[in-house]
This record gives sequence, structure tokens and C-alpha cells, in this order.
Amino acid sequence: MELREGGLDDPRVLALVAHHQGEARATTPSENAHAMNVDGLRARDISFWGLWESEELLGIAALRALSSDHGEIKSMRTAPTHLRRGVARTLLAHLIALARTRGYTRVSLETGTAPMFTAANRMYEAAGFVDGPAFGDYPESLHNRFMTLPL
Repeated sequence: MELREGGLDDPRVLALVAHHQGEARATTPSENAHAMNVDGLRARDISFWGLWESEELLGIAALRALSSDHGEIKSMRTAPTHLRRGVARTLLAHLIALARTRGYTRVSLETGTAPMFTAANRMYEAAGFVDGPAFGDYPESLHNRFMTLPL
């Protein structure tokens, strides 16, 4: 497996981002679905990564700078054909390590509460993330879960 930064022009990446957005919006009310589109992921404050095996995309994830000491994990998604292979754990570990090298004292994330998010929520909990208040511009809702990991 190889981590590669960027790739937002690759059709395989575009397809996985679209899949991620589609599933998030299908299980969460539109006002509470915060999956970023490709244009959002191109923002200057976001580092986007893909995990590849040769030329096959296994998963994607991004790290957004919220401030000089606070990062946000965005767009974590494993390709459907590669679930339960450790793809998400590899991406998450990479983003946490990247956050530490940037001097962040914490990383946060917003995720869903629908059943499709159960495995992801368990992974975040196992990595040490704890529930906390809404952050950034996110509104609190029953459909969203806000988690933080002190670094």
C-alpha cells in the first residue's frame, strides 16, 4: 500500500468522492450531511491523500487546518471493494501523524450517527477520539457526532 498526496483530478478519486457524498447524503438529512465535494477538497487549507495498491485506489482522506493548533479529519472513505482490510486505519494513522508534525494539539472530526457510520465510529473510538461539542461552523444535531483526539 502506498500513500499519495493529491490526485483530485484522477477519475478513480473523483468516483470515490462522489460515492462518499452520495452515501452520506442518502443516510443523513441534507442540512446535516457535511461530506465535501471535490472543489471543497481543493481548498488551500486541506491536504488530500489517497491510499493505493499499485494503480487501484483503496481509500481517501483529508486533513484540514482549522487553526495553528487544531486540525480536522475530512472525507475518510474506503473503497467498497476494500472494506475491512485496514485501509481506514492506515489513513487515520497517517493523518494523525501529519497533524503531529504540523504541531497540532488536537484533531477533530464530524461523522454521522446513522447505522452506516457504526464501523467508522468504533474505529475513531479505538484510536482515542472522544465525543465533544460541535466545532467550526457545524450545527449540533441528532444526525451528527463530533469527536476530538488530543495530541
